[in-house]
Amino acid sequence: MTVRTDDLNLPRTSGDFEAAQRDCDAIIDAVGGVFVGNRILLRKVLAAALANGHVLFEDLPGLGKTLLAKVIARSIGCGFTRVQFTPDLLPADILGTKIWRQNDGTFEIVKGPIFTRVLLADEINRAPPKTQSALLEAMEERQVTIEGETYPIGSPFIVLATQNPIEQEGTYPLPEAQLDRFMLRLSTGYPGSLEAEQEILSRRITWRSDDPSSSVSDVVEADRFRQLQDLVESAVYVDPTILEYIGRLVRSTREHAKIEVGASPRGGLALLKAARALAVIHGRDFVVPDDVKSVATDALSHRVILRTEIVIEGTVDSSVVQEIVDSTPVPTELKRKPAPA
Repeated sequence: MTVRTDDLNLPRTSGDFEAAQRDCDAIIDAVGGVFVGNRILLRKVLAAALANGHVLFEDLPGLGKTLLAKVIARSIGCGFTRVQFTPDLLPADILGTKIWRQNDGTFEIVKGPIFTRVLLADEINRAPPKTQSALLEAMEERQVTIEGETYPIGSPFIVLATQNPIEQEGTYPLPEAQLDRFMLRLSTGYPGSLEAEQEILSRRITWRSDDPSSSVSDVVEADRFRQLQDLVESAVYVDPTILEYIGRLVRSTREHAKIEVGASPRGGLALLKAARALAVIHGRDFVVPDDVKSVATDALSHRVILRTEIVIEGTVDSSVVQEIVDSTPVPTELKRKPAPA
C-alpha cells in the first residue's frame, strides 16, 4: 500500500535533501550509463552504500554482477580494490601480514587489499571458510586484527561481494554468520526486454572492451559521499509507526510456519538503515512505509533458514519473506515528531 506523502502533513524537504537527491540521481545516471538494468536495483545498491552497509550479489553467471559492483565503486569517489576469491586464497592475502626486515631488525606491517573504501569480493563462495571468516571482523567493526594488533580500516568501508547460485563444485557456501553481515542480498536478473538485450550489444561495440568500468569517473568526491552518509545517519526522521512496522516484519519471520530460524535484530537494523537511505535518495527527510517495503525482502530473506521439508519442496527463502511482507499491515498514518520549541 502506498502512503501519499502530501497526506502526511509533513514539511517540505530542505535544500540539503534536495541537493542530496540531485547527487544520488547523478550517481544512478552514471552507473546506468554503463550497466543496463533496472533503476530500482541501482537505487538499492546506492542505498546500501549510503547506509555504510555491504551487498551480496547472487545470480547466474554473466549477468553483470562484477561490472555493476566496479562501476558503483568508481562513481562514488572512493578507493576501490578487487579480490578474486579462489580455493587457495589465504586470510593473509586479504588482511595482510607482518614481515621481518633484517636490515633494521623490526617487523613491518604489510596491509592487504582489505584496507580500502570499497572491496569487491568476486566469487566469494570459492574461497574456503577460513578465508571467508577473515572478513567478519572487518565487515562488522571496520577493523582488522593482524597477529594480535588491531588496525582500523576507516569509513566508509563497503564490501560488494558476488557469487553464483550454480556451479557448486569447488565452492563453499557462506555460513549464516557471514550472510548476516550483508545488509542486502540482491539479484541483477536477466535483461527485462529485447531492447535491453540490444542495448547491451550496442554498448559493447562502442566500448571496444568487455570491461568499460575504467572509463567511469567520480560523480561525487569521497568527502561528499561521507556527507551523504552522515545525512542518512543523523537527519532522517523515522516515525514510531515505521519502527513498529519494521518490528512486525522481523518478528513475523520468527513465527512463520515455514521458517526454522527467523531474522535477528541485526536484520531489523539493516532494514531501518536501508529505508533511511532510500528516503535521502528520494529527497525526503523522513521515511515512508514504501521505503521499508521495497527492501524488506532484500534485507531479510538471507537471514532466515527454512524448514528442511520446505526446502525439499523447492520453496526459496525470498518467496516466504515476500509472503510475510504482503500479509503484514502497512501503516497508513504517520505522526510527525513535534519540532522543539
